[in-house]
Amino acid sequence: MTFAQDCVIPIACERLWDFLMDVPAVGRCVPGIESIETVDDGAYKGGLKVQVGPIRLALQGTITVEEQDRSAWRARMRAEANDRRLGGGIRARMSVTLAPVGEGTRLHIETDLAVLGKIGEFGQPVIKKKADTLLQEFVRNIGSALAA
Repeated sequence: MTFAQDCVIPIACERLWDFLMDVPAVGRCVPGIESIETVDDGAYKGGLKVQVGPIRLALQGTITVEEQDRSAWRARMRAEANDRRLGGGIRARMSVTLAPVGEGTRLHIETDLAVLGKIGEFGQPVIKKKADTLLQEFVRNIGSALAA
């Protein structure tokens, strides 16, 4: 499934970009992230706990930054994670673009998500709703992190 999300963050593009390219710092703003560590340049591993509908997921996986183009305010990454307990997982390709707007920045995220195993049984509406909720909390957390 593919979906796009947009939000405006009241922070200048340059400052937001620098923050977003610091994957461990951004990880601390993602709801449910329990750990994230650098494997090598551009590759990270970590754990995420999240509830989707009645199922609690404990995903372990990797994030790889495939492109960072500051001049175009665009980054692309790939995430792969599995929940061994449930026998399912996710594979995602994400692209993030920033655009100045007023006194802030428009954050646009496009995600191509493959949901495998039991998790996929919920269908797109439930997963999209959860993704939207996580984005709202993520944006609040970014604002708090950059205000500190």
